[in-house]
Amino acid sequence: GKRKIHYLFEDGKEMAEEYDMKTGQLVSRRWREKNTLGGSGKWQVEVGEPTSPLLGALESELIKESSSNPVFVRKDTLSSFQWRIRNLPYPKEVYSISVEKEQRCCVIRTTNKKYYKKFSIPDLDRYELPLDAAALSFTHANNTLIITYQKPKEILAAEEQLQKELKKVKPANSGDGDCKTQ
Repeated sequence: GKRKIHYLFEDGKEMAEEYDMKTGQLVSRRWREKNTLGGSGKWQVEVGEPTSPLLGALESELIKESSSNPVFVRKDTLSSFQWRIRNLPYPKEVYSISVEKEQRCCVIRTTNKKYYKKFSIPDLDRYELPLDAAALSFTHANNTLIITYQKPKEILAAEEQLQKELKKVKPANSGDGDCKTQ
């Protein structure tokens, strides 16, 4: 039910995206750069759930972060960028979300000084578009703060063009090739 697209750029960066086959919606986007020695670095999650460490890994058994810590995840919709921050129990009135145009980021603050977060919107940076405070909104339900930023028309047009191009791309065979053993 998912379509995976892998991009290799001339500067050595890699990007892997996953799309839902039914809706065409972006499920995840990950970036990777070469490290200083020329090897592949770790994948950085831009959209979607971060990958969990392998089960049985020694590090996960020794020290683990609390499961009650806030979890910041980006989940886009077709018309907006969306971030979800789970494990925030405070009422909606406590939160204040603003745009810092000079630093090109959004800032989440609480009046009780219990949570503070700055985050940027890489898609707007790639298209060199300004941040618009009017496009930003938020809601709070079930201990989750949901922040929504309406996509500008330039990004909507670019994503529509990308979807047309992706429909033309033929999928690579997933192990069904003519690999004969001798």
